[in-house]
Amino acid sequence: MADKIAFQADVSKMLDIVINSLYSEKQIFLRELISNASDACDKLKYLALTHPDIAKASGAFKIVLKPDEKELTLSVSDNGIGMNKEDLIAHLGTIAKSGTAEFVKNASDNGSVCELIGQFGVGFYSAFMVADKVEIITRKAGEDKAWKWSSNGIDGFEIVEAKKDTNGTDIKLFLKKDEKNYVDTIYLRQIVRTYSDHIAYPIVLDLGKAGEETINTGSALWTRNKAEITEDQYKEFYHHISHNFDDPWLTLHFKAEGNIEYTGLLFIPSNAPYDLFQPDKKNSLKLYINKVFISDKLEELMPNYLRFVKGIIDSADLPLNISREMLQHSALIEKIKAGTISRLLKELQKRAKNYDDYIKFWNNFGIVLKEGIYEDFKNREEIAAISYFHTTQDENKLTTLDEYISRCDKEQKSIYYITGDDIKIMRNNPQLEAFKQKGWEVLLLCDPIDEFWPQVLPNYKGYAVKHISQADADMSWKREEKKADEGALGKLCEFMQKLLSAEVGKVTPTEKLTTSPVSLTVEGGQMSLHLERLMRNHQQQTAFASTRILELNPYHPLIIKLADMVMEDKNKAKVEEIAKILLDQAKVAEGEAISDPSFYAEKISQYILKDITAA
Repeated sequence: MADKIAFQADVSKMLDIVINSLYSEKQIFLRELISNASDACDKLKYLALTHPDIAKASGAFKIVLKPDEKELTLSVSDNGIGMNKEDLIAHLGTIAKSGTAEFVKNASDNGSVCELIGQFGVGFYSAFMVADKVEIITRKAGEDKAWKWSSNGIDGFEIVEAKKDTNGTDIKLFLKKDEKNYVDTIYLRQIVRTYSDHIAYPIVLDLGKAGEETINTGSALWTRNKAEITEDQYKEFYHHISHNFDDPWLTLHFKAEGNIEYTGLLFIPSNAPYDLFQPDKKNSLKLYINKVFISDKLEELMPNYLRFVKGIIDSADLPLNISREMLQHSALIEKIKAGTISRLLKELQKRAKNYDDYIKFWNNFGIVLKEGIYEDFKNREEIAAISYFHTTQDENKLTTLDEYISRCDKEQKSIYYITGDDIKIMRNNPQLEAFKQKGWEVLLLCDPIDEFWPQVLPNYKGYAVKHISQADADMSWKREEKKADEGALGKLCEFMQKLLSAEVGKVTPTEKLTTSPVSLTVEGGQMSLHLERLMRNHQQQTAFASTRILELNPYHPLIIKLADMVMEDKNKAKVEEIAKILLDQAKVAEGEAISDPSFYAEKISQYILKDITAA
């Protein structure tokens, strides 16, 4: 009795988009099926290192294509690890897991389905673009039962127990009437040589009575001389290992020699993947030992801040029978990791010299690369040097820390920054006024990681890295404007601090303001207002909320007038009203929420009306 299982709602929507959308590269489906077959052989090959009996019956690994012109079918078979019933349900009934809904939304908004498929790991389902029905017969290595999975790609799938003498997977595509070219052996050879020539296992074309023909070279691309490899071959290998449809922004092919020898073929994508910021996102490197696949889940091979890098590392100096647990603590792995990071960063340094080219990479992956300043003690200054930032200097171009330093005058000894949620709001923050007056540039940091990396990079090339709230001592200069009387200003600060005690811990004068009457900040060394907002947005506890400081501009006519009114004990109610409005004004400028929006709106309207009436 067959089990009939419906697709998840998102899966059905996604399949409808893939099957019925215009698709310029339908033949890609074959590359995806061959890649999956290659992965299945890799997995069994690795399993055989510790369980040699499991793979004995399989014989030499290979992938077989069998076209049938009469039945109008195409079969793709492998003798890899195979699947059981649970695997079939998990892998072929759920697509892209938590990313499925996002895929459907993006695919609906974006006509380029071709690009999206690679991002969401649904290559197998591209088979339904050329097939009305797909059948799979599979048996998992080490198990006795075989299973048959079938679906028309519309209303779910069926699973029933089947017969299969050996482990592996046979995928049979019942082709649509207008897809006869996929039983044409000449066309199949062309597709394989274009997209899958580098697959390490023989790809065999079953010609029936005429026998079998191996149609790929089968050499591991990374073992070949770079001079012999074309750009197109690099691109197709990238497509194979990443399952992406974009071209690589960076290709890095190298061989390290010395105490430990290893080869790397690494790629940085042109587009950011959908799951770049998912908490469980891991690095995408595959580890081979003498061309034998070992693992693609080895977290120790690449730091998390380089999780967008795709590719392989192959070493002859690691023992084949080493366990994954031992690999995670291997000194050799640490050496490979250090060497690989160094080469990547050096390559990024070269590419960073071309701003227009590098900014494409930065817009996709800069927010992730900056995590390395915080996480990687050894390389943090090197990563900081190839990082780009918004500043008060130029709204249309990002800058590096070295470029920032080159523009500093002799008096400036620090790199200043401010954090926030929105670049436009930050540019108008009152606390920047004195910096603008002095002509000092300030970094505008708006990414969550920007709250943390300055704490572990207190100095960069002889310059202290400081939040602008720490710049009071640096902001003093001779000012000609009238200033509030010190005694009156002190009384105003005491009055406002008592009045606003529920919302601010301190009211104090500052030299950092030139045109604004007030600004809002926190005590030095405490959590910034921006970080507090981030934590609240993620429903984190704010038990260590920072002390708000309301800063007054002693040169502003409004502050001078209020100080005089408090000193003379005049119209206390009016002073209270204006003090509350000033606090709200400071909150707005900082991006903070106002406690009583209706009060603020009503009072602002009254003052505007009074001004218009007087005019």
